[in-house]
Amino acid sequence: MTALHISTAFDSGAIEVVSLIDTSDIQLNIRPDNASGFAQWFHFCLQGAAGEATRLRFLNAGQCAYAKGWVDYRVVASYDRQNWFRIPTQFDGQVMTAEITPETNSVFFAYFEPYSHERHLDLIGSAATSENVQVQPLGQTLDGRDMTLLRITAPDGVTPVAQRQKIWLIARQHPGEAMAEWFVEGFLERLLDADDPVSRVLLSRCVFHVVPNMNPDGAVRGNLRTNAAGANLNREWLEPSLAQSPEVFLVRQKMLEVGVDLNLDAHGDEVLPYNFCVGSEGNPGYTPRIAALENCFKSAWLSTCPDFQTTQGYARTQPGAANPTLATSWIAQNFDCLAFTIEMPFKDNADLPDALTGWSGERAKKLGASVLLPILAVVDQLRATA
Repeated sequence: MTALHISTAFDSGAIEVVSLIDTSDIQLNIRPDNASGFAQWFHFCLQGAAGEATRLRFLNAGQCAYAKGWVDYRVVASYDRQNWFRIPTQFDGQVMTAEITPETNSVFFAYFEPYSHERHLDLIGSAATSENVQVQPLGQTLDGRDMTLLRITAPDGVTPVAQRQKIWLIARQHPGEAMAEWFVEGFLERLLDADDPVSRVLLSRCVFHVVPNMNPDGAVRGNLRTNAAGANLNREWLEPSLAQSPEVFLVRQKMLEVGVDLNLDAHGDEVLPYNFCVGSEGNPGYTPRIAALENCFKSAWLSTCPDFQTTQGYARTQPGAANPTLATSWIAQNFDCLAFTIEMPFKDNADLPDALTGWSGERAKKLGASVLLPILAVVDQLRATA
């Protein structure tokens, strides 16, 4: 019999082993981010348990950053790191327990289907083969990784490039929210599909600026919410610095250089089992024009994508009570533009559940592709002068 072993020595690997005596009671702790107290992300490989009834107990689940997120949550597992599925999981308010009888001697577990740095590089490389894409390095992270921007537009079209709408998509400010980069992958696949009429129209009217991963250091380190310095990037937009939050500093600098007419910021929510978006209604500069754009965007998405809904979500922010350190608030206020935070579930979409996979990377990709239709619905209304 192969001895039991748990490994995290890979991209985004993260777990603490408390006891690994036998498969019936493997005891674990979810470890915090490298320079912060946020604990929720895990990703590890168990070896030596093939054919054995295995029980994984996450002892500190009740003390994690979003303990309510474990209610009705199911751990994801994979044998080949390509095909991920959900396994039976229970949470008693303190300990989370997951059960499986592995089919092979090596099985991976994660909080959500991971999106690796290698896949991130492949995504950029694949996009760069299109004549419509320019890869623009913005600078480096604290760990020396590239902050990469994809500038995407058709070289010709009815609208001169200088007059085209400037559409931004940023993702994964919180690195454990891997569904956000899956969302970007689906978005890019459709946007760069030469046979897609929606994409062809948008590329002739817009210049897209896409940052697939705002926090590559945190992603590789296996962090839930922060970068290498322990900064929550979605609280850094008012006063970012190269020492603490270079990722936001560099992207914000580029936004100030080229402008923003629409910004989408892709995230994942630990608790709510729905896809929804959050606008900028709490900003002092929120106007009827922005409100009308928000309604048009949401109505178009609602009518064309059953995975999106507007009934469940966060409570509306009161007028003047917006947090200016958040990307959506800061961007909408400073560019007088339409801006949304897009939230996807770590669990499943309760309106359209999938018993095998729950919400997954592939489903996030489909949602990313679907967002081109609401963009098309508002593109001619974003700037009256365009």
